Amino acid sequence: MKKKITLLFIFVAALLNAQQKSTGVINLTTNMTANMTLDNGTSLVTLTLSGPNDRWFALQFGSFSGGMEAGADLVYWNGSILVDARHNGIGNPPTNDTTNNWTLVTNTDNSPSAGLRTLVYTRPFSTGDSNDFTFNFANSDIDLAWARFSSASFALSYHGATNRGVLLDTTFAILGLDDFSLNASRVYPNPSTGNFTIATKTFLNTIDVYTINGVFVKTIKVDDTSENVEFNLSGLPIGVYLLELKNDKEKIWKKVIIE
Repeated sequence: MKKKITLLFIFVAALLNAQQKSTGVINLTTNMTANMTLDNGTSLVTLTLSGPNDRWFALQFGSFSGGMEAGADLVYWNGSILVDARHNGIGNPPTNDTTNNWTLVTNTDNSPSAGLRTLVYTRPFSTGDSNDFTFNFANSDIDLAWARFSSASFALSYHGATNRGVLLDTTFAILGLDDFSLNASRVYPNPSTGNFTIATKTFLNTIDVYTINGVFVKTIKVDDTSENVEFNLSGLPIGVYLLELKNDKEKIWKKVIIE
């Protein structure tokens, strides 16, 4: 018993002293990724965003239920810099903020032949600007939405139905501590037509599937002990579903979209 209490104390102490948590690299779509890291020591968020070099691409972040919600915070690549902006609702172009609170770290054309641009910017958790989302290190997840133009252009215009996506409840994992926790597991691609993969470094027993209203759908037993567990929900109607991931010690919830 004393040994268990000591280990629990060490775990809690490490958690309290943790300085960084991250979404990890998220594959948004082909040639487009994002990674958000929060540093509790500096109160800075670091965004690493990659996308096509010949057109605008954008990332919305915060707490929301869909893309392009009026007032939602976002950034977009305009061919020169990462622009700080806010949405004005579906069908309307965003408005650039008076002050761009994102600070450039690196801007790399890392594959001229493929036209891939990687941007690294930082921003304070709280900027004091009412247009900016306030990051909270205590939050366990964040909602993301992405879009990019359908062809080579930096003129802000309708991106097309296949060039956008929403990722709700994207989990933050505490670096160096939560890597082997279910909380660090990530479901991708999300949204999907039904084929999903769970990236996890811990053993997973079952996946319970529910509708967004909490109606049980089915249980998927997991026999695979690899770090990437594939499963298929393509037989279900289009919509939002809840996944309860469980092993012998933990259970967590993830939200997925079938489209």
